[in-house]
Amino acid sequence: MTGFSASDVRRALVLRQLTSTNPFGPERIALEREALGDDVRRLGPSWHLHHELHRERVDAIARLAARSDELARRMRAVLEQHGGDAQARALYVDVATFALYHELHPAMQESIATAFSPGRARERGPSFTAFRERARELFEIGGRRLAEVESDAHLFALIFQLNRAFFAIYHVLVGASDAMVNLRQQIWQSIFTHDLRRYRASLFERLRDVPTLITGPSGSGKELVARAIAYARYVPFDVDAGKFAARFVDTFHPINLAASSPTLVESELFGHRKGAFTGALADRVGFFASSGPHGSVFLDEIGDLDPAIQVKLLRVLQTREFNALGDDTTRRFEGKVIAATNRDLARSMRDGRFREDLYYRLCADRLVTPSLREQLAGDPAELSRLVAHVARQWVDGDDAQRLTEQCVAFAESKLGRTYAWPGNFRELEQCVRSVLLRGEYTPAHPDADDGDVGRTLAREFSAATLTAEQLLSRYVTYVYARTGSYDAAARVLDCDRRTVRARVDGGLLRRWRQGSEGESPRAPE
Repeated sequence: MTGFSASDVRRALVLRQLTSTNPFGPERIALEREALGDDVRRLGPSWHLHHELHRERVDAIARLAARSDELARRMRAVLEQHGGDAQARALYVDVATFALYHELHPAMQESIATAFSPGRARERGPSFTAFRERARELFEIGGRRLAEVESDAHLFALIFQLNRAFFAIYHVLVGASDAMVNLRQQIWQSIFTHDLRRYRASLFERLRDVPTLITGPSGSGKELVARAIAYARYVPFDVDAGKFAARFVDTFHPINLAASSPTLVESELFGHRKGAFTGALADRVGFFASSGPHGSVFLDEIGDLDPAIQVKLLRVLQTREFNALGDDTTRRFEGKVIAATNRDLARSMRDGRFREDLYYRLCADRLVTPSLREQLAGDPAELSRLVAHVARQWVDGDDAQRLTEQCVAFAESKLGRTYAWPGNFRELEQCVRSVLLRGEYTPAHPDADDGDVGRTLAREFSAATLTAEQLLSRYVTYVYARTGSYDAAARVLDCDRRTVRARVDGGLLRRWRQGSEGESPRAPE
């Protein structure tokens, strides 16, 4: 490339890849190492809040930002002197964009954090005027704007969106386990796809047409994932109005479908006219009408949706059209649908409780939240990290560390290192609160502990009296009892859920639960 040194071209090509790489994936770490070269120090395996090497990662990014700014200056000087071809200009634009993003990153992260604070009504967004002046410095050469650059408004909106996505994923979804690292990568792809360049060019306003389905056990953070996706959607900047088209903190519209009657659910989603049903004393605008093009409607517990409403939801997903209750006027839904469930939708479809055509409208983008047991399985230190995150919400400084140590010691001594945490992260939060208040925690499901069942299995194994079939059946039943669902057990056992279902001994499971709870538990799902 005209005028660029070979070493600058190599550095620029690495930075180009960094501008479009998933920040939560292993490829990002490899590229950071390559870009830093001899200056690289210890780098953690991925971006997550509680990794011990977090400080080194932040320092590495600071060094990368400084290097990209320096490289952009050299490349700009060459272009000013020699002009350069389209390939050279495009490479410079990528380097300058990388530098610009990291230059704006601290202020934008502060603005986003402020938006979530109690005083967010007074929050001011990032300055477009300052951004435009800086963009002109970078992308105008010889008095002319480089054709390879998006408009200032679009680039500004993209950089702010990237910052929102990083904040929502990095600061909200805690944990350093492989399962959580993978979940962060998948959320990023749900927002931007696997090809960020294609997203920037043409998909940024089209992904609202792709619903997202989040599945996973109760208490595993499905709503947190939904919020991250909703808050990180593209919102255009209106230059004439001098503001974004919507405040991102106002774009999430959740409804729990299992907690309300079908009539109330229908009214919340579609709206109603006065007199449409008993108690409809005034017109109501539903979420599908009020969300606007940048809003997201979160349908929690989609597996419990009334069959009649499933038909109406299918129409919304297929045609974008709906009618309010008691109104013949056809309206259009312009936002995005995000749905979640802890139910086995495949089984619900077989049983006729969930429409197959609705499922296939929902499942193009599917995410699975891991159970707490899965998160803890790969790294014993993960329990301490997660407890510390909860403890810091209640106490500060050294006291948070003391509370963390107290909770972990209690869990390991009283619950056991292999406790399954059937309530997942929600139960972990309850455990921390209980230890904070009373110095102890009593699980709601003591059968999930190793207890007599674990000791009985150990004795049977030691006695060497079980047939291979009995051993397999007992172990599969035990894992199912610990995890609470066929899907979770299948992931632990690394087999198909149908195999789990076939091997679970329902009678044995009931005897175990009766022995530990003193009452007949529900049968396997």
